[in-house]
Amino acid sequence: MIRSAGMILVTAIALAGCVSDQPAPMGADGLPLPKLYEIRKGDEGRITYSLVDSVNALRRASGAQPLTLNPLLTAAAATHSRDMAVQNRPWHFGSDGSSPLERVRRTGYQGRMMGENISETYETELETLSAWMGSPDTRAVILDPAARDIGFAWYQEPAGKIWWTVVTGG
Repeated sequence: MIRSAGMILVTAIALAGCVSDQPAPMGADGLPLPKLYEIRKGDEGRITYSLVDSVNALRRASGAQPLTLNPLLTAAAATHSRDMAVQNRPWHFGSDGSSPLERVRRTGYQGRMMGENISETYETELETLSAWMGSPDTRAVILDPAARDIGFAWYQEPAGKIWWTVVTGG
C-alpha cells in the first residue's frame, strides 16, 4: 500500500513537471500560433513523394489516372513558390506579371498546363493538400481527369513560412 502510494506520488510529480504554466502563444486572431514545420535539406524527396503519392491515392479513389511527377512542371512550381515569397503574397501571377501558363511554357513543357494550386502556410504538405481538397476549385485541379503530369515545389522562409505550389499538366 505504501509502495503504491509512493509510486503514485512519484508519477504525479513527474507529470507535474511536464505541464507548462505558460499559455500557448496566440496570434492576432486569438488562435494559437501554428507549430513550425521545419523542412530540412534531406526532406525534399520524402515531402515530394508524400504529396504525389497522396494526390494519386485521391485520384484513384475518384476514378482518375495517377499523375507522373514532371521535372519541368516542378521547375515552374519552384520558380513560383520562391517568387510568391519575394512578393509576400499568395497569388497566381509572378512579380514580372507572368501567368501560370507563361511560367510553364518557359520551362519547355510540351503538354498543356491544366491548373495551379498555391498556398502560404506553416502547415505540412499533407495539411496543405487537405485544405486544397476542401475547396471545390483547388480540388478540381488535383482531381482533373485530363491531367497526366504534376509539378510540386515549395520555398520555406527562414522564419518558417512555407509557400507551396502544385502545377498540373496533360
